[in-house]
Amino acid sequence: MKSLIDHLSQYAAYHRDPRNIASHFIGIPLIVVAVAVLLSRPQWAGGWLSPAMLAALASAWFYLRLEWRLGVLMTALLGLSVWLGHVLAAQSTLVWLASGIGMFVVGWAIQFVGHHYEGRKPAFVDDVTGLIVGPLFVVAELAFLLGLRHDLKEQIEARAGGVRVNPKNAAA
Repeated sequence: MKSLIDHLSQYAAYHRDPRNIASHFIGIPLIVVAVAVLLSRPQWAGGWLSPAMLAALASAWFYLRLEWRLGVLMTALLGLSVWLGHVLAAQSTLVWLASGIGMFVVGWAIQFVGHHYEGRKPAFVDDVTGLIVGPLFVVAELAFLLGLRHDLKEQIEARAGGVRVNPKNAAA
């Protein structure tokens, strides 16, 4: 199994433009919540078990195996996403589908705008694990912005390079 550094470095290599990274702070959470919404029907076992819960548990297992600290945070965020998904799934079919599909489409549109600035295709095109690493990348980038996890940031940038300071002058 690849390490946390391996996954985040490979993903970061596709995300060195600050505008693309910024787009991921909006697009990826929208997509994660949208998937939770769309997979929150049907519900079993008194309403707490759903395809969304099963996907979240599998994802949490992946994150926890990579690193305990980020894994716990990702598990909590997935729990919030599934909770919101269950809330919206309890609404009418129109509200459930419109919110889920709407967030999914808007989230991906924002992602593709970011990758336009990057001048590079999304990471998942070359490696499907990019779909599960993306949310972890956003959380790691947020930690970096808050001045946390300097060691992790340095290791990723040693492999993927730093974020481009002046993307207008950078060759795409």
